[in-house]
Amino acid sequence: MRIQEIMSTTVHSVPPTLAAEEAWEVMHTKGVRHLVVKEGSQVVGVLSESDAGGRSGAAVRSGARVADLMDRHVVRVGPSDTLRRAANLMRGHLIGCLPVVDRQRLVGVVTIADILNVVGGGADRPSHEKRAALHHRVAHRRSRAATDRW
Repeated sequence: MRIQEIMSTTVHSVPPTLAAEEAWEVMHTKGVRHLVVKEGSQVVGVLSESDAGGRSGAAVRSGARVADLMDRHVVRVGPSDTLRRAANLMRGHLIGCLPVVDRQRLVGVVTIADILNVVGGGADRPSHEKRAALHHRVAHRRSRAATDRW
């Protein structure tokens, strides 16, 4: 399976000069855990939820810019790369997001959630009806002293 089949084409990006608190608000309102940091058309970093300090990281974000907190070592994939390559890159670099770049242009993003959705069946997985509880009778042996029968 290729990255272009599973990537999200809606990419939320911010400039490196944006206040970290504003970037956190973008994450919170958009419901994303990663922001791609772009300077012009170039990808210069990735800001993750944990880079920004998480929910209780107001002190980390206070007075900081995105450039201060972002990961500058950006690991990227192309749209024709395989799912296996993306998974191995994420595992090897301990990251949860890969920008998808085609000819120096950002075209999408693939996350751990995208990969797990494919591997685990995600929303396409058929729902199973609740199985009925198993009730079966098993003959229990009575003591011989009582009736000498079953």
